[in-house]
Amino acid sequence: MKPSVIPHAEYQRLLLDRLRQHYGNGTAVLVRRDWPLIWKCFITDLSYTSSFLGPFYGARGSAPRDPASMLRSYLLFLLVRPEIGITAWVDELHRVPLYAILSGFEPGDIPGVGTFYDFLSRFWAAEENSLKPRNKPKKSKPKRGKKGEKAPTSSPGKVKRLVEFLMRRGISPRKQPFDRLQQFFQSQIVAVSAKIGLLGDLNALTLAGDGTPVVTAAYPRSKPTCECSAQGLAPCSHRRAYSQPDCDSGWDSARERYFQGYHLYMLSAANSQHDLPLYPRLQPASRHDAVSVVVSSMEFTQRFTLGTVDKILLDAAHDAEAIYQWLEHQHMEPFIDLNKRKTKPAATETDMTISPAGVPICPIGKEMKLNGYDRTQNRQKWRCPLACKSGNSCPTPCSDAKYGRTYHTFTADNPRLFPKTSRESEAWKAAYKRRTSVERSNKREKVDYKLEAGRHRSTKMWYIRIYGIMMCQHIDAWYLHYKSELEPLQTQLLQRMA
Repeated sequence: MKPSVIPHAEYQRLLLDRLRQHYGNGTAVLVRRDWPLIWKCFITDLSYTSSFLGPFYGARGSAPRDPASMLRSYLLFLLVRPEIGITAWVDELHRVPLYAILSGFEPGDIPGVGTFYDFLSRFWAAEENSLKPRNKPKKSKPKRGKKGEKAPTSSPGKVKRLVEFLMRRGISPRKQPFDRLQQFFQSQIVAVSAKIGLLGDLNALTLAGDGTPVVTAAYPRSKPTCECSAQGLAPCSHRRAYSQPDCDSGWDSARERYFQGYHLYMLSAANSQHDLPLYPRLQPASRHDAVSVVVSSMEFTQRFTLGTVDKILLDAAHDAEAIYQWLEHQHMEPFIDLNKRKTKPAATETDMTISPAGVPICPIGKEMKLNGYDRTQNRQKWRCPLACKSGNSCPTPCSDAKYGRTYHTFTADNPRLFPKTSRESEAWKAAYKRRTSVERSNKREKVDYKLEAGRHRSTKMWYIRIYGIMMCQHIDAWYLHYKSELEPLQTQLLQRMA
């Protein structure tokens, strides 16, 4: 049977009535720490969930649980006890009436564990619970990385070949099982944050991207698909059946150990003061950030309909010329820190040289002075540093002009060394200092919301968990935005309950 839509105003009325009934007679009390949770549920309108998931319910049968209440209860679980599982959460709903009331359930009338899993599965647009087939060849561990550095790419030139392939073949949208989650998250959560001004300028949105390890198991679990072991022929090269085919082994440079799981690549709103996430992508653990950003930026631009991306901020692990070309192709201006370990001084056809940071060096070894960008010709202008002051104080001037020696670097010649916004400019420094917003967003997901505490064996449930956590991050920001308006209402409500 199709679910009916319960307006959010009706939920708010029931919430206040039940709070008054259970906590207004003096037998139970609400403490100060309960009120942020109450207000987060009160201001979060999830009534569209019934309409959104309605087509995925059968036309016959018994009436289902209210989808908005089911989703609200799942988000409440992540807000309150993310370290436990859904089974333990159902016990919490029975034990703590407040959690049942905030979810939208009548205390004592709680859905079962299977009902929660059946509901959450409707957000997954595929019959299979993983993105890849279960049977695949056994894969070796990647190379170790240095302390604080990402593991090197598995094959040199992989990013360049991928970018050339995508630019040659064109970008055609490809449906993904998690599209239903992204569509709901964008239309019902991100759109609200955008409306109240929590994402910055949507006409010139700035993204920040970074990857982080997500540990799902201590070791890979698989079964043989052949009889070689029984015949004494092991080890063999035949395919194996993996319980988590989308996971593999990766190198965690922060913990300095191998891990089994995913590589979560996150795109967030860099100019958001709350470091709000926009698009997650679970990649195999062995995948490098440079490959992940190509896939994630392509999928994000195909799905994001709320604004236009102007800039993207990335760390030195993304420092590859092919990535600059790809992001320019996507109409994003890249702000990427140089990986100076791979950069050497470059010679030119003149007596000038180029420093590892992309700054021209004059014949006497002085760095040229930045003097603006000519967008009509896509070139950066540089002046003699000794001629920028009054007069030319150079003992051996290389130009007779009073203005001093000038030099131009063209973005088209090397977009990596000569970006549109020079790394020496204050504009670049002001924009790039917001890159760490994505690291703070990842920290909230992994530490505050205990992302890795999920004991799931399917990519479906891991995506549902990460999207649920992202919704909670936005709801937290809504509460802080409206906090000053909600405090007077709390006093009025307490007086009505007395």
